[in-house]
Amino acid sequence: MSSKVNLPNVITVARIALCPVLFWLAMSSNTTARFAAFGLYTLAGVSDILDGYLARRANLVTDMGKLLDPIADKLLLVVTLIPVYLISHRGGPFDDIPWIGPLPMWVLLVIFGRELFITVFRAYAARNGVVIAAGWSGKRKAMFQMFFIGAVLLWYPLIQLGTTAGWDNGLWTFFSTGLQAWIAINLGLAILLTVYSLIDYLWSYRTIVGIRD
Repeated sequence: MSSKVNLPNVITVARIALCPVLFWLAMSSNTTARFAAFGLYTLAGVSDILDGYLARRANLVTDMGKLLDPIADKLLLVVTLIPVYLISHRGGPFDDIPWIGPLPMWVLLVIFGRELFITVFRAYAARNGVVIAAGWSGKRKAMFQMFFIGAVLLWYPLIQLGTTAGWDNGLWTFFSTGLQAWIAINLGLAILLTVYSLIDYLWSYRTIVGIRD
C-alpha cells in the first residue's frame, strides 16, 4: 500500500477530485467564479508538472500513478474545453472567443477524437506487449491546448470586468489585444499538433498494425 499511496499519486487524485469543481466554476457567469476557474486550472497544470517531477526525482513512479495521471489529464481537458465550447455558443455579449467567435464543433471532434483514438491504440499496443510512452509531439500538443484553455478562462472574466469597470486606456488595449492574439495562435498550434501527434504516433508504432518499411 505504501508503494501506491505517495505524494505524487495524492496530487494526481486531488487533481481528479477538483475536476467537477472546475467545471462548475468555468460554467458560471459570475466574474469571481470565473477568475477562480482560471486560478484552479493554473494550479492543476502546475500540479501535473509537480507530481511527474516528484515521482521521477524520488523514484516514486508506480503503476497506479501511470494509470491515474493520463486519466487526470483527460478529465481536466474535458471539464474545461466543453465549458469553453458551451459558453462560446451562449450568444451573450462577452461569450465569443476572440478572433474566432463560437468554438467550432470540429475542433472538439479533432481534439477528443484524437484522444479517444490514441487511448484505444495504446490499449491495443499494450495487449501486444508494446508500451507507447508520451512523445515530444504529444507533450507539445498538450502544452498548447493548456495555453489556449487557460487564456480563454482568463479572457472571459477579464473582458466582463473591464467592460463593466469602463477600462479604456492604452495598457488595457495593449494587454487585451495581446491576450486575444495569444488565444487564437495557441488554438491554431494546438489543432496542428493534435493532428501531427496522431500521425506521429501511428507512424512511429506502425509495426503494431502490421505496416512494414
